[in-house]
Amino acid sequence: MSTTPIQIDAAFDSGNIEVLSIAGATARLAIRKDAHSDFYQWFHFRVARAQGRELTLKITGLAGSAYPDGWPGYRAAVSEDRDFWGRADSSYDAGEDGGTLTIRYRPDGNLAWFAYFAPYSMERHHDLVAAMAEADGVDYRVLGYSLEGQAIDCLELGEGPKQVWLYARQHPGESMAEWWMEGALECLTDPADPIARRLRQLCRFHIVPNANPDGSCRGHLRTNAAGMNLNREWAEPSADKSPEVLAIRNAMDASGVDFAMDVHGDEAIPHVFLAGFEGIPSWTEVQQGGFDRYKAILKRRTPDFQTRHGYPVAGKGRANLAMSTNQVAERFGCTAMTLEMPFKDNDDLPCPAQGWSPERSKLLGRDCLGALLEWLEGAA
Repeated sequence: MSTTPIQIDAAFDSGNIEVLSIAGATARLAIRKDAHSDFYQWFHFRVARAQGRELTLKITGLAGSAYPDGWPGYRAAVSEDRDFWGRADSSYDAGEDGGTLTIRYRPDGNLAWFAYFAPYSMERHHDLVAAMAEADGVDYRVLGYSLEGQAIDCLELGEGPKQVWLYARQHPGESMAEWWMEGALECLTDPADPIARRLRQLCRFHIVPNANPDGSCRGHLRTNAAGMNLNREWAEPSADKSPEVLAIRNAMDASGVDFAMDVHGDEAIPHVFLAGFEGIPSWTEVQQGGFDRYKAILKRRTPDFQTRHGYPVAGKGRANLAMSTNQVAERFGCTAMTLEMPFKDNDDLPCPAQGWSPERSKLLGRDCLGALLEWLEGAA
């Protein structure tokens, strides 16, 4: 049995880990905080010299992470080819070393990658944007630039009057959101898909697959390069701290919004759910009825969605207008919502091999579009 120490590194796109110690095939690790903030939960690292060895990887200090309730019942994502992402045996002990997640895995090959969720790299993002920009009927534009000069990419398609905005990864560690985007874009650009054909007749889509490219590259959980949580910047976005939000909101002001979905992932809740805008000052029963009807349609269309579990509903007039769904619903009088997918498994339909996965995220993107078409035609 080899006693050579394993090697661990994370100096790559969305990488995040600090190596505290290594002894043989056992390592003690910690997650680096987002720059200029105290948020941390996302990890992504590579282990070498791993072939056939029982790895024991201990990520410590997690009681102080952004969402400590996210660790019980969680299993780390793992891949040996960076294509298929499964799950490794994982356990959480709140009393060990400031809260420790212990990951155990025996790779077949020399290399194994571990992540909080299957990563969606910036290289894959650029490939997605390039492929979709070449599809028939798709217009591409740059809405603005991030603090570090990365483009806020927007793909637009459809000839209809309804203005639909879909945007993801305000929180960069929620990589399932861009997997969802990939599924939705593949559906919308498929010339043979009847749902897509009809949606393009009814709507003009404005799609931002990654609203926070800087945080994505840096391996952040929730913030941009300045440490700003973009989903708390919508009331007063600024060019010096949150230009990403400012660019998107300005573009929304120019187009108007009839329907908006902000795509996210939730660390603690093992379900797919939607959050609405119930506490906005201008709330109406008609507006609420549109949201409730969309939820009912999506629940009927896919067993991956449910309405029993989710966030507490804000009381009358108590919505936080710095959050995008509340701001957009208030600003445009439209139906807006936040879609949340789990980092863990979906307890309504568990998958022992993968938990919630890129594949499930992509399929949910298609289901959400199918629900949108039914919602629009039912409103006619």
